[in-house]
Formats: sequence, structure tokens, C-alpha cells
Amino acid sequence: MIEEYQVRVLPQQAASEDAIADYLAKDKGMDRRTINHVRVLKRSIDARQRTIFVNLKLRVYINELPQDDMYVPTAYPYVGDKPRVVVVGEGPGGLFASLRLIELGYRPIVVERGKDVRARKKDLSLITKTHQVDSESNYCFGEGGAGAYSDGKLYTRSKKRGSVDKILNVFCQHGASTSILSDAHPHIGTDKLPRVIENMRNTIIECGGEVHFQTKMTGLLVAKETVVGIEAVNLADHSEETFRGPVILATGHSARDVYRYLHESHVAMESKGIAVGVRLEHPSHLIDQIQYHNRQGRGKYLPAAEYSFVTQIDGRGVYSFCMCPGGFVIPAATDKQQIVVNGMSPSNRGTAWSNSGMVVEIHPEDVGDPSDVLAVMRFQEEVEKLCWINGNMRQTAPAQRMVDFVNGKLSADLPKSSYAPGLIASPLHFWLPKMVTERLQQGFREFGKRSHGFLTNEAVLIATETRTSSPVRIVRDRESLQHVTLQGLFPCGEGAGYAGGIVSAGIDGERCAEACASYLES
Repeated sequence: MIEEYQVRVLPQQAASEDAIADYLAKDKGMDRRTINHVRVLKRSIDARQRTIFVNLKLRVYINELPQDDMYVPTAYPYVGDKPRVVVVGEGPGGLFASLRLIELGYRPIVVERGKDVRARKKDLSLITKTHQVDSESNYCFGEGGAGAYSDGKLYTRSKKRGSVDKILNVFCQHGASTSILSDAHPHIGTDKLPRVIENMRNTIIECGGEVHFQTKMTGLLVAKETVVGIEAVNLADHSEETFRGPVILATGHSARDVYRYLHESHVAMESKGIAVGVRLEHPSHLIDQIQYHNRQGRGKYLPAAEYSFVTQIDGRGVYSFCMCPGGFVIPAATDKQQIVVNGMSPSNRGTAWSNSGMVVEIHPEDVGDPSDVLAVMRFQEEVEKLCWINGNMRQTAPAQRMVDFVNGKLSADLPKSSYAPGLIASPLHFWLPKMVTERLQQGFREFGKRSHGFLTNEAVLIATETRTSSPVRIVRDRESLQHVTLQGLFPCGEGAGYAGGIVSAGIDGERCAEACASYLES
């Protein structure tokens, strides 16, 4: 017999399958010996009151064992002899587009400017050791995209646009923990996600697709307003290559050279709002104390605490973004003369720090003429370069204690930080736009009132967080998902301005694959 229950229990009662079974036996008057297996379908933590509860949706196997898989697998046929589709970029949008193409009977030819996920890791370590950024292999470019080594959070609100469950199940099929199917805010972790991405790539190749690393698109092949392929250069030997087929363009939100090429080629785009601010880093035990209302912090049975803040200041949103409990702040620049920071967490979320982006909405009209397609992108670049100059021309980042920033005071010293390239004490209002700093100052005061202890000089602000989303949108038709003027071109994911995060990019990748299949069949 299989029964499903929804229960509300203490953290220690939700700590393991045995503990849950013991609770059910007592609460439901069941014989504990008959409970053979308990599967957690949904899990969330309710920390609104002093007593913390865990909400669980459970499937209980009584006098029988589960026969079904914990995830729903997808069948991937061999497509080596099928029509080709060129997929530019192997981030989540490109990966899920490729896998969906295989499902639909098409052969993906993936072109990725960066290196494979293992080789890429070596270049990331060099950023900290040498302060040198490889413009083709960094925290944004390479196999897996910006998400591979910047946290692996899988939370999205994009449920109306596709199947979140499908995306999560594909991750599980390729090696992710099945806990992501039940957690309210699923997370794979930067230490686990690269192997999952590698497995996804292997599926593409085993099914007859191709993956070309260090291969950079230099142009679109266009015939009679129809995209028929791309031109590319092999960055290893500088040879030129041509790949033919309709194109799914999934280049990520930091591919500024692509935006410039498209603009110069008169491909329809429009300026899009972004958010700009800082990485705010607290000691993780302090966030645990605040969020769990306990001086002892999270204790033995609770995970590192998360938070979320949002307010409106002078007509613009001020909010936390990409919260990384028990994580690190990382250098996320994609070229020389830039300081860009981001956050990530390992799967156990076990570091001594917790961080989040704290950002302010920027609309196109805030930075110039809204009809200037690249104005917001240039604004991003200017802010990043200013912070780089302040950082002594290294990846050392300007930083300020939180209360000092709010009071406009230079920090005499800085707390210990997870940011490995190092920090330099500097008044951030010198380097960030006034419209950002003033709203952040007001926002922090408000957040400090809502959450006692949050506004503290134990926390440090690290500049600058600018890569929250794409600064442009590559305009596509709402129904066909093709570019509005170029047939055979399918702008996809975060880089095209249609997603925000791993799962939503994956969903958009699947939708673009389906649209491309319909185009080929028409």
C-alpha cells in the first residue's frame, strides 16, 4: 500500500528517513515495522516564528518497496544521421536545447567559445593566483555557462513557460541528487554541477551530436533573410570553420562581442533594464542567528539560512539577488580592466560566509537614450572599469563595511572575506553611480529595521555586481520564437534576454528547440 501525507514537523524529526518514519508511526498510529520506505516529495522550512518547522509532503510505502525510479528519465535516440541544428553556446540554454533536439529527432552541433568544464576550472584558479582573466575561459564563458561555477541554484518562477519538473528530472538523470526534486529552493552546488554538465555533454555526443570547444562564432550565414549557419574560428589553431543549419543562439548574458556584431549587422535588438549593486557578505553564523531566531544559529538539523529582501526606493526596486548561504564571493569578470563579482555555494553550503547580490533596478532611460540599443551595456562596462582602476589594476575589489557605507564613512579596516583575490577599503560611492548608492543606503536602513542585526559592520559590501541579466533583448516573434526579421535564427536564454537563471534558461532552451523543429518541419 502507498499513502501520501503532508506533515509539519520539527527539524530533528525531518532529519532522516528513519526519523520521519518514527514520527509517522507515532502520529498516525501505524506499526513502524510496516513502513518500508519514505520518499520526500516536497520539503520547505518555515522559519517565520521562533519555533522552526519543516513542511513535508511524503509518499509512504507500507508493506512494499518502491518499484519506480525517483526521477522520470528521458529517452534520447541516436540522431547522427538526422538534420543538423547549430547551437551556439553550451550554457543551460544551449544544453537543454541540444537535449530536446535529440528527443525530437534532430542532430545538435554545439559551438562553445570556452573550454570544457574540467579545463575551464584551471583558468578560474589562475584568476585568483595571477589576477589575469582569460577572455574566453572564465566564470561566464565555457562549458556550462555562468551557472556551472557560480552556484547551481535551480529556483525559478518561470513555471508558466515550461516544465520545471522536466528540467530537474534531466539533471537527476545526469547525476544530480534527487533532493532537488523535493526541496523548495533546489541547489546542486558548484562542486557537483560540473560533473552533471559533463554527463549531459556525453549524452549529446553518444547520441550522434557534436560539441566543439574553443570555437567562437564570428558571424551568421544569411541568405535571403534566412539564417543558414554560422562562421566560426577555432581559438586553438585559429582556423576558420563553417557550420550549416538553423541557429539557436544561446551565448549568455556576457557575450558583449556578440551584441556588438548583431548591432553592426542591423539585427533587431532593444535595450533592456538590468540591476546593479554589490555583493553583501555576512558571517554565515550571523545570518543563521537572525533567520532562525536563535543565538546558537542553525544547530545540527537545519541548513545554512537564506534570506530575501525587496523594497521600492524612488521608483526603483532594491532587492537581494542570488543569495548564497555558506558560500563564496568570486571574481566574475570576462575581460581585462573589469571588476565584477558574483556568488556561489558548494553543495553542503558549509563555508563561514553567506552572501547575496544587493542591487538596484536600472532602466534604459536611467543611462541615456532608451533607443540606444547598447547604452545599458556600455553603462555596465563603465562601472566595471571604474572599480578595476580603484582595485590597483588587479582583481582586488573595492569594499566597505555595511554600516560605514550607509553612513558614508571610509572603513578603517575590513573583515575577513571569502573573496580570494583580496579587498581594498574604499568608499563605494566614489565608484558606483549616485542613483545606485543612495538607493542602496536607504534600502539597507529599511532591511535593518525589518531584520534586527542584519545592518551591521560585521558585513562587507564588495563592488561591483553588474551581470544580473542581459542588457539587451534580441527581438523574436512571440509565437515562432524566431528572430523578427531573420528566419532560422532562434535567440535563446539569458543572453537573448528571455531567461534569468539555470532553470528558466533550460526551459527556454527546450522551447527554442521545439520551435526550431517546427520550423524544419514546415
